[in-house]
Amino acid sequence: MHPGNNNDRLIIALDLPSAEKAENIIDALGDEGTFYKIGYQLMPVGGIDLARRLNGQGKKVFLDFKFHDIGATVERGVKSVCALGGDILTVHAEPDVLKGAVQGRGGDERLKIFGVTVLTSLDQESLSRAGVEMKLEDLVLKRAEFAAEAGADGVIASAREASAVRARFGDALKIVTPGVRPKGAGADDQKRVVTPADAIAAGADHLVVGRPIVAAQNPQDAARAIQAEIATALR
Repeated sequence: MHPGNNNDRLIIALDLPSAEKAENIIDALGDEGTFYKIGYQLMPVGGIDLARRLNGQGKKVFLDFKFHDIGATVERGVKSVCALGGDILTVHAEPDVLKGAVQGRGGDERLKIFGVTVLTSLDQESLSRAGVEMKLEDLVLKRAEFAAEAGADGVIASAREASAVRARFGDALKIVTPGVRPKGAGADDQKRVVTPADAIAAGADHLVVGRPIVAAQNPQDAARAIQAEIATALR
């Protein structure tokens, strides 16, 4: 799923406490915002209706729901999600979950299923504390393999592992990279962060950026600067 235009490479995360605040940001961004992420924080406070409104406005929508349940339950949930008109839906990259998601999506040509590999808030030490001794990059590749085998469209992966995913799978899997921060921005709760240019260079198709844009004094200027960095990296 290569973007139709380069502005679509930037997915703006609406990680905000209300639909009203999200709509204020959308209004402030104007034409600079073409692709928006709706996740857990916004979903229960108007995010579903906002997804429908964005769809009606011709915007693209990344539904970051991270489904994780038995395959049959995920399948039914994804069938319901198809009615929202989203472009990307995330599920955890485990075989049964991925299989259920792909089956639930059925013949919907718009909704793409992306498997979450390893959250960008985790590092090798975090995995070890959870009892996972596999090297982080190897775990990302293993879960990307699950996604490819299930017929998913892509994966969510840090730019630090994106190059390895691209080398292994080529264009068979598209890559969405969260944890992206412009130079000078704080890492916040992320551990594996990179700049927009580095993420593009690593092979990411889309970058997810939240706080550096939505918390900026001028969100439109912040988004425009990131778009410019992406455009430069693509030359």
